[in-house]
Amino acid sequence: MTGMPDMVRLSETEFRLFRDLIYEHCGIYLPDNLQFLLERRLRPRLKVMGHDGFRRYYRQVKYARDGYAELCEIVERITTNETFFFREEYQLRDFVESVVPTLLVDREPEEHIKIWSAGCSSGEEPYTLAMILRDSGYTNQFDFEITGNDISNQVLDKARLGLYREASFREMPPDVRQRYFRRDGTRYRISDDIRDRVIFEQANLMDSSSLFGLYQLDVIFCRNVMIYFSPSSRRELLKTFLEKLRPGGYLLLGHSENLVNVSTGFELVPLRRGIVYRRPLEVLRG
Repeated sequence: MTGMPDMVRLSETEFRLFRDLIYEHCGIYLPDNLQFLLERRLRPRLKVMGHDGFRRYYRQVKYARDGYAELCEIVERITTNETFFFREEYQLRDFVESVVPTLLVDREPEEHIKIWSAGCSSGEEPYTLAMILRDSGYTNQFDFEITGNDISNQVLDKARLGLYREASFREMPPDVRQRYFRRDGTRYRISDDIRDRVIFEQANLMDSSSLFGLYQLDVIFCRNVMIYFSPSSRRELLKTFLEKLRPGGYLLLGHSENLVNVSTGFELVPLRRGIVYRRPLEVLRG
């Protein structure tokens, strides 16, 4: 090796090559102002993979037999997995008080209510849903199937382990933590009862083949995920969500996300504290 990886710079051309590769893989779009961030995140991989420049590294990721695995490693390095329990609590209250009751109308007790946490990161969101549904008493009447998906196997391993540091609890009511967690060294371990209510699976939201097991869903949570996608990727993802939901099913987005200027088949439903989106009971025909 002739170069020094710590000093190698990512050129604009190389940045665009990696950006396009990442976008084609998972729909995440990196704007120009993230070139230096990508450089910092990828530079350690040059040393690991034995390259003295980003162009050779790109060719390996693009064309080599082990390139797909390395592309997944790149996605691991650029995605932000910041999350915590009871995030956007006002929306969770709307979910329990206004959304869930509509799902129970004319439903037989043996019919499971199916919930998907898309882009679930390290599991705080789907576990939160399991806890609030348990505390609401709805689990005494109906069974809920909660599935959490993420593109990152690293965060999914953490989710399955169910072991969390103090930062994950900054919005959780103390009595809830006391009920469902026990201290394990410097961290807290979730109860088996809650952990067993959530299934975690690796999935790429832009790869429909990895989502084949999800269908006739009642609710999709996809909060603070689409902000990383390009407009065209968002439209494709929303089309997938519409197909996965049963008629009358709900889509809940993050507080900074909306479907303004995005043509979709969803209808807007105002609730007490915010808004949600719903697949119409009947598909409108032109």
